[in-house]
Amino acid sequence: MKIIMFTAPSSNSGKTIITLGIIRALKNKGLDVSPFKTGPDFIDTKYLAMAAKKSAGNLDIHMMGKDGLKDALSMNMGDIAIVEGAMGYFDGIYNTYENSSFDIGRSLNIPAVLVYSPKGEMFSAIPKIKGMVEFKDSNIKAIILNKTSEPMYNLFKEQIEKYIGIEVLGYIPKDEDLEVNTEILGLDLSKGDEFLEYIGEKVSKTIDLDKLMDLCNHIYISPYTYPKKRNIKIAIAYDEAFNFYYKENLNLLENICKVEYFSPLKDKSIPKVDLIYIGGGYPEEYRNKLSQNKAMVKGLKDLGEKGQYIIGESGGLMYLTDSIEESSMVGLLKGKCKTTNKLQRFGYVNIKLQKDCILGEVGNKIFAQEYHKSTLETKSEEIFHINKPMSTREWSCGYRYKNVLGYYQHINFLGNMEVLNHILDKLENKGEVGCI
Repeated sequence: MKIIMFTAPSSNSGKTIITLGIIRALKNKGLDVSPFKTGPDFIDTKYLAMAAKKSAGNLDIHMMGKDGLKDALSMNMGDIAIVEGAMGYFDGIYNTYENSSFDIGRSLNIPAVLVYSPKGEMFSAIPKIKGMVEFKDSNIKAIILNKTSEPMYNLFKEQIEKYIGIEVLGYIPKDEDLEVNTEILGLDLSKGDEFLEYIGEKVSKTIDLDKLMDLCNHIYISPYTYPKKRNIKIAIAYDEAFNFYYKENLNLLENICKVEYFSPLKDKSIPKVDLIYIGGGYPEEYRNKLSQNKAMVKGLKDLGEKGQYIIGESGGLMYLTDSIEESSMVGLLKGKCKTTNKLQRFGYVNIKLQKDCILGEVGNKIFAQEYHKSTLETKSEEIFHINKPMSTREWSCGYRYKNVLGYYQHINFLGNMEVLNHILDKLENKGEVGCI
């Protein structure tokens, strides 16, 4: 499988638009494009999947480990893997390049194309680009200029190739219609596809896709070998309110267990299963509709009281509490969620279990990430100790009641296979209902 990464000096440099356009342009040439995003992002993978008409995966050293990177690629193989880098190319954990797009790229020997948007500058752009290209064997193989005119592009191209000795593959003109419109992409599939076709056509006209293909590296991996199937049934909440799941997690669960999807917004009942898994999303935006679905709320509450295994992750945790703002929720985990205008937690975390639970045994460490604009007011016991890598910051989380467990963190099983195995072993041998 061929592979290449698109990156930039910083966020908001236009790399998402260019990556989407190139994915769609290559897709229209008949290629099977496998899209990936570095880091723990849920949102951009949805856009990448729309452009490729194929599911998108994540590549993340902290959450997956280096072996997990290859496993993620092997789960989603095609003719070419297009990777969009998160943030700036060298931006990693804390103030280092650890777990940056650069770090991930060099772990897999992925060549990178730097997207650069000249802003109020001419020749000053040259040493900036040169610094990135020459830092730490960057593996940056080419440049694409964004938001520039054809005459300016020709001037920049000449100087970049003269002073840096790196190829410039093309440019994207400044065009207000080429801004990522999340409303179009997220709410109307037909309009979203039209938008992606428009980007793909633009890219095909001003970027040399043949030269781009020549720059790709070949990565030799075999299709992923899934663990043995288990006689376990899992119900996964999936609708407008709950849809933040790592594709790697869904792949594992779907190939090992029997999975049924349900909607807490629309469905009135839940399939009879061994585990109910409610992931992240936007329950705060749909809190009234969630609260009004009394049959679902009561059904979950009754099941939890009877000992049903339920995991609520981030948005799922919020749904399992007493309320989100003024809207009543399931009420299995005592406490009230309040939404906030600013982020309460953001970034990578390490979880250390303070007590045995469905995720593992006391003392076990889990690699995760956390991102939420809400707080939980509760007096419930917290069974997770959380710390941030390369930082002294620490706090507690993880709430349980009978066989119900809720937490704010997001976990990717590829870097935490012992967690997945512990969950499945627990379900397979659950016997009499007891406390997790």
